[in-house]
Amino acid sequence: MFKKILIANRGEIAVRIIRACRDMNIATVAVYSTADRDSLHVKYADECYCIGPPTPTESYLKHSNIITVAELTNADAIHPGAGFLAEDAQFAEICQAHQITFIGPTVENVRTMGDKAEAKETMAKAGLKLVPGSRSSRHGLRRSLRRGVIENVEEAVELAEKIGYPVGIKAVAGGGGRGIRLAHNSMSLVNLFYTAKAEAKSAFGNAEVYVEKWIENARHIEVQVLGDNHGNVIHLGERECSIQRKRQKLVEETPSPSLPPKVSGEICRSAAKAAKAIGFRNAGTIEFVVDAEDNFYFLEMNTRIQVEHTITEMVTGIDLLKAQICLAAGEELGYSQSDVQVNGHAIECRINAEDPANSFKPSPGKVDAYLPPGGIGIRVDSYIYPGYVVPPYYDSLVAKLIAHGRDRAEAIARVKRALREFTIEGIQTTLPLHEKIMNDERFVNRQIFTNFLDSD
Repeated sequence: MFKKILIANRGEIAVRIIRACRDMNIATVAVYSTADRDSLHVKYADECYCIGPPTPTESYLKHSNIITVAELTNADAIHPGAGFLAEDAQFAEICQAHQITFIGPTVENVRTMGDKAEAKETMAKAGLKLVPGSRSSRHGLRRSLRRGVIENVEEAVELAEKIGYPVGIKAVAGGGGRGIRLAHNSMSLVNLFYTAKAEAKSAFGNAEVYVEKWIENARHIEVQVLGDNHGNVIHLGERECSIQRKRQKLVEETPSPSLPPKVSGEICRSAAKAAKAIGFRNAGTIEFVVDAEDNFYFLEMNTRIQVEHTITEMVTGIDLLKAQICLAAGEELGYSQSDVQVNGHAIECRINAEDPANSFKPSPGKVDAYLPPGGIGIRVDSYIYPGYVVPPYYDSLVAKLIAHGRDRAEAIARVKRALREFTIEGIQTTLPLHEKIMNDERFVNRQIFTNFLDSD
C-alpha cells in the first residue's frame, strides 16, 4: 500500500480524499494556488505546498509544478480527484514515467474515453447502443466520416435531415455538459455549427464536433463501475442525474426512481459488460441517455471519481475513494457482483455558490455564517467554514448535502429537514432552489427529465 499520496485537486473532493487516506493511515500532501491558501484541504493535509497563482493553467493544471512537489515530498502516488487532471492522459503518462502511481484508470482507458468520438466507437464495439447520429453506423453518412467527426456544415445538414430535428452539435473533447449546441432546424444548425466549433476550440483546444439526434424529455442515467488489474469488473448500481442546470448535474439519486427494475438491471449489466470488454481499471461511470420508451443509449464514460459518488457509498456501504486507492495499488476487488447489495435510497443536492434567481450567476465572496445540518441519515461534504472566502476562479460547488433513507419518501423527508437546518450566509447559494425541487410534485411523482428546470 502507498505510504504518501499527493492530492492534485482542491475543494470538497480534496478534503474527501484526505479523510480516506487518514482512514488508511496514508500520509497526504496538499497542493494549492495562492487563492486557496486558507482552504480546508490545506489545513487538513500532513504537508502542503503552493504551486502557483489562482489561474488553473498556472497551478492545478501545471504538470511540472505538481510532479516537482510529488518528487520533493517522496509521494508514491497522486490522486487527481474529480476534475482538473483526473482525465488528462498526458499527465497520467508523465506520472508513469516518473514512477509515481496515477490513482485512476490506465493511460489507454483515459485517452480512449477522453475522445468522445473514439469512446462511442469503442463502446459500440463493446455492445452498447448509440444515439442515432454521425457516430451511429446505421446513420453514418459515409466511410470518410473519420470517427464520426463532422467536417463541414453540409455534412451536418445532410445527417440532420436523415435522423430528424432537433439535433445536438457536440464537441469531440467536451464533457460535463459543456460543448453542446442544440439546433431545431437547418437554419439554426448552419448558424450554430460554426459557433460550436469555435467554442470547442476555445474550451478544449480541439474544434472537432459530431452531430447526433437530440432526445427530448430525456433522462440521464449513469452506472458506477469498478475494475481491478486482475480482470474483475463489477457495477454498483445506477444513479439518476436528470435534474440539471445549464446541462450540469444539480440533484442525483440512487436507485433511479424513473427506471423500471427490469431496465435498471439491463443497463447496469450492459455497463459492467462494456467496462470489462475495454479492460477498464479503477473507478469510472458509464453514462446513458434514456428516452420515453426506456431505450438507453451510451452517452460518455467518465474515467474518474464523480462528484455524486457519495450516494452510491450510502446505499452500498462501499468507500469508493478507498476502493480507488486499493485498486491503484494492485489489489483485487475483494468482492463479487453478488456481494453488492443496495440498501435504501439516497439523494444528493449540490450546493453551489450561485444565484438561481439570476441565471445561476456565480456568487463568490466571504462566508459570514456556516451551519451544516445533521441527524440520522444526513451527510455533508464541504470545504467552507465561517470567514472563508469562496474564490471566483473555480467551480462553484461549495457543499454536497446527502440524505439516506429506507426508501425514497424517507430520503426526501430527510433532505427537506436538512435543507431547513442548513445555513450559509454571505453568499448566494442554490439552497432555496433545492427546497423548491424537493417540494415539486413532479419530483415527488418521479417525473424527472433533463429539462426539468427548463419547463418549470
